[in-house]
Amino acid sequence: MVTAITEGIKVSVETTYQAEFSSPHQHHYVFTYKVKIENNSSHTIQLMRRKWEIIDAGDNTKFVEGDGVVGLQPVLEPGTSHEYVSGCNLRSGLGKMRGLYIMEKLFDGKLIEVRIPEFQLISDIFDN
Repeated sequence: MVTAITEGIKVSVETTYQAEFSSPHQHHYVFTYKVKIENNSSHTIQLMRRKWEIIDAGDNTKFVEGDGVVGLQPVLEPGTSHEYVSGCNLRSGLGKMRGLYIMEKLFDGKLIEVRIPEFQLISDIFDN
């Protein structure tokens, strides 16, 4: 698990290689990642947008952005957290992801960029 803290917002990520959904002979590797966002600040915040950089060792780099996470724009009051699971596909069994969340402080409308820590995507073929 990797963790980053920005302005009291803690983002932790844990990854899993999904061998049963992958086809290495067809260059198709599936990974899931579980994200926990904890609001340790004194302000209520809302996750508005996400921006990801997905780096595949055997291919190229993709940039993905959009509203919220898995169809939600959660509001986190001080001391609360939000968890979700998502995934990505790579053409190689080795890669990494990093990014940021755009969050709004609801008391004044200020937008902040919360860092998502870089995490590794490693398939079973590299787990020796």
